[in-house]
Amino acid sequence: MNIYFACSITGGRQDELVYQAIVHTLLADGHFVPTAHLSTPEVMALESVIDPGEVFLRDVDWIDACDALIAEISTPSHGVGYEIAHALNQGKKVLCCYQEGRRISKMISGNTLPGLRIRAYRDHEEAIHIVREFLKGLPTRSGETDSS
Repeated sequence: MNIYFACSITGGRQDELVYQAIVHTLLADGHFVPTAHLSTPEVMALESVIDPGEVFLRDVDWIDACDALIAEISTPSHGVGYEIAHALNQGKKVLCCYQEGRRISKMISGNTLPGLRIRAYRDHEEAIHIVREFLKGLPTRSGETDSS
């Protein structure tokens, strides 16, 4: 499956290890993740050389092409909120996961759209389990279901 992974970049990188665990798992399970670079420590340097307009167009294209969006929302991010809304407006399935005990936006927690799932996790292993459960059985663009 083509999975768009969203996470905080400029809002803070304190959750980088869980970003890496999620992306590594997605890639190891055979998924395509165009935003895999967002989980790396080098992301700020990589993204700093790209014009904001180019980032917007690139990321919107990636969201439009994805089968689903997975967002780690423990650290607030305007960009991630925008990406979630765009994906939902495109009819994409969206998983928002966050560390148990962290406060998340009421615009996310109060959202009742059927394509959105919100799950808290206690550790990296539980986050990975939540991601895999979300993806299990989701239809791809070809109409097949994911069997990973």
